[in-house]
Amino acid sequence: MRAASESRTSAGSNTGNGQSNQSNAKKPQKSKKQLKREKAIRFKKQHPVRYHLKLGLKIMFLVMLIVALVLILLFYNKYGKKILRMQAEAKKFVSESTLDTFRASETSLVYDVEGDVISELKGEKDVYYLDYQDIPQEVIDAFITIEDKNFLKHKGVDLKANLRAVLVLIKNRGKIKQGASTITQQLSRNIFLTHTVSWDRKIEEIFIATELEKKYEKWQILEFYINNIYFANGYYGIQAASEGYFSKEVKDLTLSEIAFLCAIPNNPTVFDPIDNYDNTISRRNKIIKQMWEDGKISQEEYQEAYDQEITLKLKKIKKKDYVETYVNYCATRAIMQANGFVFRYEFESEEDEEDYNERYNNMYSDCQQSLYREGYRIYTSINMDQQKLLQNSVDEALEKFTEVTEDGVYKLQGSAVCIDNQTGYVTAIVGGRKQKSNGYTLNRAFQSYRQPGSSIKPLIVYTPILENGHYPEETVVDEKFKDGPSNSNGVYSGKITLRKAVEQSKNTIAWKLFEEITPKVGLRYLKRMNFAKIDKNDYYPAASLGGFTNGVSAVEMASAYATIENDGIYREPTCIVKITDAEGAVIISGERSDYQVYDKNAARMMTNILTGVVKYGTGKGLSIPNMDTAGKTGTTNEKKDGWFVGYTPYYTTSVWVGYDMPKKLDGLMGSTYPGQIWYDYMTQIHEGLEKATFPAYKDTSPKKEEGEAQIDNSEVEDEIIDDQGGMVEEEETDTQHQTPDDSDVIHGGEQDTTPEDDSGNTDIPEEDDGVVDDGGEEPLPDEEDDGLVPDDGDNPVDEPEEDTGNTENGGQVP
Repeated sequence: MRAASESRTSAGSNTGNGQSNQSNAKKPQKSKKQLKREKAIRFKKQHPVRYHLKLGLKIMFLVMLIVALVLILLFYNKYGKKILRMQAEAKKFVSESTLDTFRASETSLVYDVEGDVISELKGEKDVYYLDYQDIPQEVIDAFITIEDKNFLKHKGVDLKANLRAVLVLIKNRGKIKQGASTITQQLSRNIFLTHTVSWDRKIEEIFIATELEKKYEKWQILEFYINNIYFANGYYGIQAASEGYFSKEVKDLTLSEIAFLCAIPNNPTVFDPIDNYDNTISRRNKIIKQMWEDGKISQEEYQEAYDQEITLKLKKIKKKDYVETYVNYCATRAIMQANGFVFRYEFESEEDEEDYNERYNNMYSDCQQSLYREGYRIYTSINMDQQKLLQNSVDEALEKFTEVTEDGVYKLQGSAVCIDNQTGYVTAIVGGRKQKSNGYTLNRAFQSYRQPGSSIKPLIVYTPILENGHYPEETVVDEKFKDGPSNSNGVYSGKITLRKAVEQSKNTIAWKLFEEITPKVGLRYLKRMNFAKIDKNDYYPAASLGGFTNGVSAVEMASAYATIENDGIYREPTCIVKITDAEGAVIISGERSDYQVYDKNAARMMTNILTGVVKYGTGKGLSIPNMDTAGKTGTTNEKKDGWFVGYTPYYTTSVWVGYDMPKKLDGLMGSTYPGQIWYDYMTQIHEGLEKATFPAYKDTSPKKEEGEAQIDNSEVEDEIIDDQGGMVEEEETDTQHQTPDDSDVIHGGEQDTTPEDDSGNTDIPEEDDGVVDDGGEEPLPDEEDDGLVPDDGDNPVDEPEEDTGNTENGGQVP
């Protein structure tokens, strides 16, 4: 019975286990995915905030991933093919290159207006090429130290340097200021690429550098680089530079001289050893210091190199005359513009201007180099016949001044520029007196800036006010006023016409009218005509008399007066008509964007007024025979600068005379030496030309009512005959209006020194009624105006002295 009971218990137990096993078999085990989900649900219930934050981050990451993918696709669609094309082009450039690729350069040819070759621009790279074993180790060390410290480590591109460049790019809001180019990249740019400053070029430069490193050894790349970099003044390669600046081979140079040369290529304009010697020395010191810090030289070698005084011994080369220097300048700027550079003349801040100047100098240097190796064909507007005549006119007028500087350069100088009014192109340019010298000479016509005196008045005072309702026969009052300028000898004419005020260069009238339109408005006209040196300190009334901080150039003045002659339409002054490659394909067409600066009718009125200057006023006697002529004189305080700028319907010519280091020149006035040069040249180039007249202007003056009083300018004319440019009324006139103790008054002005002939007779001009008609005047009879300049250089032409406003306080009103 007990056994039966145990049996039942055991059976029941087995039955229960069986049911339990069956139950377990029916409930399958959870997967990892289910467990993870349950865990997420529990986490969501226990930490709802953290859950939603985590979910949000996941969604954000997914969106960013999608956006990144879209951007990559867009970038590829827009730039991908271009980048792949640049990469393929880089491989092609390098694969087709040979050792001759890095030796050869093509000569550029310059043509005059007749199509004759007048200059050749070529480097001497092939002649002075050095093999690697002939390059001094100090040259190699210097370039690696200063240009590319990681040259021996990288594969053509320095990633760290490029990262720094990107950071600088961001800091400067997208402006490319730091190139981050390795030696290999610089070689790539110089040999294979244009000089456009863009990331397109930078990317292709990187591709080419990478391919060069694959094909050539490091020592070969260094050899190519050192023989192809530009050392300014037409010298390519260290050997050419050594011969050019020291007249000896590079193997004979000292460490200091080597470092001096290695300073130049970083920016051949800024570190030009001839024009910017101190800059070159400063960079030399930086190079030898870094060489010492890098362990390339010892302390003793560093000190010896630092202490050595560098003395240039320039190689005798063919003189680069004024035509070549100006063509070089214009062609370089044309190439810059073609490569996307935008020229600026106004800046938001000093930092903005410094940034622009840095980019300008770098781009100018790069593009200038291409003139010596790309084989351009440069077609210009230069007329060599006119060029010779203009040079001779300058030389003959100043030939009695023989004093020279320590360098043998004439101290008294002159510059002149002629523009064809039909085209707006420069046909002749003289940057100084002709004499024997070596190398490039200073071209004062576009490189020197001088005070313009009263020649600036038509540009910033009279033509602008004619746009604003004034007219030639308007009555103005020439009188003394507080804080204003003095006329010559402190004499004032009272009521006169505006026309007469211009003819006699009245300072008081110009000053008052300039204040009326405001200096800001007046100087805006110069800015629109790209005058490069207008300073923030020029915005004062004294500017109306030519008192500028820096001054103006002869090219700028010729271009501005040509704008008046051209009905107020400005055309950029240049001599470049077009530039092609060696095969004749046009690279630069020479097309210019002309635009209106002055109102058409105002320009014509100004021209008509200026015809009176050469008939009755400060430029009397300078009218070209049988040709309508307009012009204006300019003389600065103490006779340091003399100007005459004038034009006919055919040509506009500006002339400046003065010392390079400004000082007084007795007898200098706008109508004497400058006027003599202008008249001599313009008379010759107009021989055989048909008489041409200026177009008439529309009379905008209000109609006078019957019986209204008229101004009797004949009385004024009587008073203008004094040889000091003042009125001859009473004996005390010369002093009664003088205020020598008044520091607010700007004294001086154009003097009217009446020439005497050999018998001592004074040539007093005939009376003028002060009325000039609308431009169709016949030339005066011979006894009144024979149109000739006295041929005795000691006897100046009539011209009242002008006051430029250049007082001791810089030409500004206190």
